[in-house]
Amino acid sequence: MSVKYMKNANLNIIQKQVALIKDSYKKNAAPNVIQAAKDLANAKIMELFPNATKEQKEMLDLSALKADQEFDRYIKQLYDYLIPFPTVTEAQLKKMFPKNKKLKLPDLDKINHNHLTYLSWVDISSNKKFIVYELEGKMVGIECKYTISSKDNSCSFCNRFGQVAFISTITKEKKVKNPDYYKAIGNYICYDSAECNKKITNVEYLTSFLKESLGEKTVH
Repeated sequence: MSVKYMKNANLNIIQKQVALIKDSYKKNAAPNVIQAAKDLANAKIMELFPNATKEQKEMLDLSALKADQEFDRYIKQLYDYLIPFPTVTEAQLKKMFPKNKKLKLPDLDKINHNHLTYLSWVDISSNKKFIVYELEGKMVGIECKYTISSKDNSCSFCNRFGQVAFISTITKEKKVKNPDYYKAIGNYICYDSAECNKKITNVEYLTSFLKESLGEKTVH
């Protein structure tokens, strides 16, 4: 049985490094340039897994790879080591959004949990986007109003440039001296969360946004 030690965002970083090396080969870059790209890629990959075993380090090493097929097999073998996104039930999702009595849920059976950093879906009828994530060992969720942007922009979650929506949510932060206090926060993120999950390599902003939305102290 394969030990799961890699997250979706880790795999996205590795795929990005592989793409850079493959591009160097396609452009017929000098051998020393390609070697430098491989050395840099290996260094960045090893940084992701400081506690990697000897066997894991050997498997992650891409120094000997040259052909596209070799790189493709290299990526494919890593799928067996992905830590899947936690399984959530419809009951759990409904519990996360108790005030939403007409909550429309995604088809959970069609979701590939292995390639998921966060779960998100939209309810067009209510103009809302829902985001669910495992934050510090606990599954949490927020609902946001969204407006699709007429222009492509950069996603604050994955930094991908493409179709985005401006999302806004009311934080759960409370002020002792002002019980009616509320604070709205928002930013641009990918409208298509599936594409966002393919590109996201860093969850720092995602976790900060969720913590602020939930009224928790944001840790940088």
